[in-house]
Amino acid sequence: MRRRIAVVHNQPQKSRYDERGEQAAVTGVLEAVEAVHDALLKLGYGVVKVPLAPPLHRARQRLAALEADLVFNLFEGFAGHPETEAEIAEILSALRMPFTGCPAGALKLALDKAKTKAVLKSAGINTPDFQLLRPETLSSFRLSYPCIVKPRREDASHGLSPQNVVSDFSSLEQQVTAVSRYYGGQALVEHFIEGREFNVTVLGGTVLPVSEIVYSLPEEVPRLLTFAAKWQPDSPYFQGTKVVCPAEIEDKERENIAQTALKVFGLLGCRGYARVDMRLDEAGRLNVIEVNPNPDIAPDSGSVRQAEAAGMAYPQFIEKIVKLALEKEGDDGQDTPHGKKGQTGPDGSAARPTRV
Repeated sequence: MRRRIAVVHNQPQKSRYDERGEQAAVTGVLEAVEAVHDALLKLGYGVVKVPLAPPLHRARQRLAALEADLVFNLFEGFAGHPETEAEIAEILSALRMPFTGCPAGALKLALDKAKTKAVLKSAGINTPDFQLLRPETLSSFRLSYPCIVKPRREDASHGLSPQNVVSDFSSLEQQVTAVSRYYGGQALVEHFIEGREFNVTVLGGTVLPVSEIVYSLPEEVPRLLTFAAKWQPDSPYFQGTKVVCPAEIEDKERENIAQTALKVFGLLGCRGYARVDMRLDEAGRLNVIEVNPNPDIAPDSGSVRQAEAAGMAYPQFIEKIVKLALEKEGDDGQDTPHGKKGQTGPDGSAARPTRV
């Protein structure tokens, strides 16, 4: 009898993101849902789509009633409440339902950028110096400019625009105030590194080919993967942001990126697949900027581009994610993977303006 897979995802809802023009990141999950659904059908699985809407207790009831061998977890959090991404993973673990991707602990840790950076620093991994600030604590600012101001607990580049890169106290104050107001709590302020930018996906114990983000923007515009660069095809930032995969780098640098990604994957307790974003600082040192467990896997996403560069067609990529989850069937979903030596794909390059 063929296995039955439930593709679980968040049902897009109106939220605080609407007033900032950021709803595209909420509805974008539907593209991945359709693609994964179709790929699983082609692979011979029985498939059902399961959209979840708030409140959380009703989502739990729906999950508890599922009749499936595996949950393909595409849930990204209820709109405006990114913390619920980890809460759904916790529910699946409590129900002892096998699911794809990272466990709740990794999702929870990676969402909190400050805690993630503290873990990286304690393990000797370079990451830009940072502070957590509110408007009333700006007098304690101690970093050197330029800095970038980010929401502490958001993903999908929510809240990121060119204005978030600041070079004076007045701009810093404005951005910390705005981020604190719109996204709640403290703003993460970190030294802005302007060097080459790379990202790479870890798939199980394998590191997929490295991507480089290449910017062709006016000189005065910060080289930054803004919300527009990811989600607004008509914007200058989207059109001026290209991806080269595999990145044109030396073998030594590629190995450094791969080994750093594997170490980060293990430190955060990731499982299945995750993406690590990095930049080279002024001294040529690799710095980890962000960690994204369960990144976007729509057909035009960065992780899928890297899988294709490694010779994997989309259905093969999806099947690998399923197999990684089935290998852990019966677990509580809270284990930490043991990294293996990374593998990279063939040399070469390709550039196209798609989501990173």
